Amino acid sequence: MSASSFPGGTSLSHLNVYEGAAPDGVCGGSPHMHLVSTEAYLVTEGRGALQTIDGGGFQETELEAGSVVWFTPGTIHRAVNRDGLKVIVLMSNAGLPEAGDAVMTFPAETVADPDAYAAAAALGDLDGRAERAARRRDLAVTGFERLRDAVVAGDRGPLEDFYQAAGALVRDRAADWGRLVRERPLAQAEQSLAQADAIARGDLTHLGEALVRQAIPNEGERKFGMCGRLRTYDVNG
Repeated sequence: MSASSFPGGTSLSHLNVYEGAAPDGVCGGSPHMHLVSTEAYLVTEGRGALQTIDGGGFQETELEAGSVVWFTPGTIHRAVNRDGLKVIVLMSNAGLPEAGDAVMTFPAETVADPDAYAAAAALGDLDGRAERAARRRDLAVTGFERLRDAVVAGDRGPLEDFYQAAGALVRDRAADWGRLVRERPLAQAEQSLAQADAIARGDLTHLGEALVRQAIPNEGERKFGMCGRLRTYDVNG
């Protein structure tokens, strides 16, 4: 597979954050984290917030049109929709989140059981998918609240336990993640290094290969993502 020419070997999607309220009354998506990938939000419309849990504790970052925020691996994040929040999402390591890099904050007993986790995360057939997406969001919020309350009280134990359980959950599939990184972002970086070295030698051959690419959005209805309804784009050219 050749490296994508899209900047940074990233993936791109347009997100309409869920509007329905979880049991705690907060509207938004399913809290989760990525184990390897960094994610960025570029807010295009509306208002909301990003609730996060990391080594520094719990934090809420306000979001409005023009806001740009990103979060590194291990940051548990929850998108909060207060008024029509729409976001362009850039994700590092294109293809890695789809390969299992994301783990939702279901209660500890669910994350510790691969079969229970898979059942809770599954969206199943198209019919009824919205209801199942809401149910898994609500379950992830339950676990998120437990983690948040613990870190606010100064107890990092549940957070460390979640990290360990999440790592165990994805360990087998992680064996293939290195290939994705090498074929996409690393290959693009190596290509840029080769071009820089070529220019230093006076070789401008690659400039004659310049071209314009356009991302093609997926057709049909938006997909049910963790944080909202997604329209993805093909940026593999």
